Amino acid sequence: MFKRIVWIGVGAVIGVIAVSKAQAYIKAKTPDNARQFLLGPDQERVGIRTLEGLVHDFNVARQAREDELNRRYAGSVH
Repeated sequence: MFKRIVWIGVGAVIGVIAVSKAQAYIKAKTPDNARQFLLGPDQERVGIRTLEGLVHDFNVARQAREDELNRRYAGSVH
Protein backbone atom coordinates (compact mmCIF):
# COMPACT_ATOMS: atom_id res chain seq x y z
CA MET A 1 0.00 0.00 0.00
CA PHE A 2 2.81 2.39 0.85
CA LYS A 3 4.49 1.71 -2.50
CA ARG A 4 1.31 2.69 -4.33
CA ILE A 5 1.08 5.96 -2.44
CA VAL A 6 4.72 6.71 -3.24
CA TRP A 7 4.27 5.94 -6.95
CA ILE A 8 1.05 7.96 -7.17
CA GLY A 9 2.89 10.87 -5.54
CA VAL A 10 5.83 10.48 -7.91
CA GLY A 11 3.45 10.41 -10.88
CA ALA A 12 1.65 13.52 -9.67
CA VAL A 13 4.93 15.39 -9.22
CA ILE A 14 6.15 14.36 -12.67
CA GLY A 15 2.81 15.46 -14.15
CA VAL A 16 3.00 18.87 -12.48
CA ILE A 17 6.57 19.36 -13.66
CA ALA A 18 5.70 18.32 -17.22
CA VAL A 19 2.72 20.69 -17.37
CA SER A 20 4.71 23.62 -15.96
CA LYS A 21 7.55 22.99 -18.43
CA ALA A 22 5.09 22.77 -21.33
CA GLN A 23 3.42 26.02 -20.29
CA ALA A 24 6.80 27.74 -19.97
CA TYR A 25 7.75 26.51 -23.44
CA ILE A 26 4.45 27.74 -24.88
CA LYS A 27 4.91 31.15 -23.24
CA ALA A 28 8.47 31.48 -24.53
CA LYS A 29 8.16 30.11 -28.08
CA THR A 30 4.70 30.98 -29.40
CA PRO A 31 3.26 34.24 -30.74
CA ASP A 32 0.83 36.13 -28.54
CA ASN A 33 -2.30 35.17 -30.54
CA ALA A 34 -1.50 31.46 -30.38
CA ARG A 35 -0.60 31.73 -26.70
CA GLN A 36 -3.93 33.42 -25.91
CA PHE A 37 -5.75 30.68 -27.84
CA LEU A 38 -3.98 27.93 -25.85
CA LEU A 39 -3.82 29.50 -22.39
CA GLY A 40 -6.59 32.11 -22.48
CA PRO A 41 -6.34 35.84 -21.94
CA ASP A 42 -5.26 35.56 -18.29
CA GLN A 43 -2.03 33.63 -18.83
CA GLU A 44 -0.71 34.01 -15.30
CA ARG A 45 -3.58 32.12 -13.65
CA VAL A 46 -3.92 29.07 -15.91
CA GLY A 47 -3.32 26.57 -13.11
CA ILE A 48 -5.74 28.24 -10.72
CA ARG A 49 -8.43 28.52 -13.41
CA THR A 50 -7.98 24.84 -14.27
CA LEU A 51 -8.25 23.81 -10.63
CA GLU A 52 -11.33 25.99 -10.14
CA GLY A 53 -12.93 24.38 -13.18
CA LEU A 54 -12.19 20.89 -11.92
CA VAL A 55 -13.63 21.65 -8.49
CA HIS A 56 -16.72 23.21 -10.06
CA ASP A 57 -17.29 20.21 -12.35
CA PHE A 58 -16.84 17.83 -9.41
CA ASN A 59 -19.35 19.74 -7.30
CA VAL A 60 -21.91 19.80 -10.11
CA ALA A 61 -21.57 16.03 -10.65
CA ARG A 62 -21.68 15.38 -6.91
CA GLN A 63 -24.82 17.48 -6.47
CA ALA A 64 -26.54 15.75 -9.40
CA ARG A 65 -25.74 12.32 -7.98
CA GLU A 66 -26.88 13.38 -4.51
CA ASP A 67 -30.18 14.64 -5.92
CA GLU A 68 -30.67 11.39 -7.82
CA LEU A 69 -30.05 9.30 -4.70
CA ASN A 70 -32.37 11.50 -2.63
CA ARG A 71 -35.17 11.09 -5.19
CA ARG A 72 -34.64 7.35 -5.33
CA TYR A 73 -34.29 6.55 -1.63
CA ALA A 74 -35.70 9.42 0.42
CA GLY A 75 -39.27 8.53 -0.50
CA SER A 76 -38.87 4.92 0.65
CA VAL A 77 -37.69 5.90 4.17
CA HIS A 78 -41.11 7.13 5.33
